Amino acid sequence: MSTLQTPANPFALLLDPQAVLARVEHSQRLERLHRRVCRPLDKPVLPGQAGVAREFDRGIEEAGDEPDDTDAQ
Repeated sequence: MSTLQTPANPFALLLDPQAVLARVEHSQRLERLHRRVCRPLDKPVLPGQAGVAREFDRGIEEAGDEPDDTDAQ
């Protein structure tokens, strides 16, 4: 078991970040957590698809913020 004492004031941990990192590295509870790798949601544009994306973006920009007639109801 760890002999390190946790301060009563959690903000006191900001004064000694190395102690916090040492506790995290040796934590058995954190070691038991399930891990997974998360991938970013934005995918890079494929080289052949760059023109299609540019045309789509241009169409959106040209449309601007004009009100749509279907929203008036």
